[in-house]
Amino acid sequence: MAQHGFLSSLRSHLRSPPPPSHTQPRRGYHVELGAREKSLLEEDVALKRFKSYKNSVKRVSKIGNVLTLVVFAACSYEVVALATSTQ
Repeated sequence: MAQHGFLSSLRSHLRSPPPPSHTQPRRGYHVELGAREKSLLEEDVALKRFKSYKNSVKRVSKIGNVLTLVVFAACSYEVVALATSTQ
């Protein structure tokens, strides 16, 4: 009997619509940005030297990938060389 009450309350809870989301922005997308927002979105020359550039990040990533492959190949070679020398 207790399970029936629990299941019916669970079923009615699942059927009810979800509450409205409070995470929606207050301002709609059609509203023009204010002067402060526009000035914040502009590029700042003083901060330009601190930005990471896409090309340099890609280059460092490629170098890291190549070094990883070289280390893996060297370790594999050492394992194979050790296994063949002991036989």
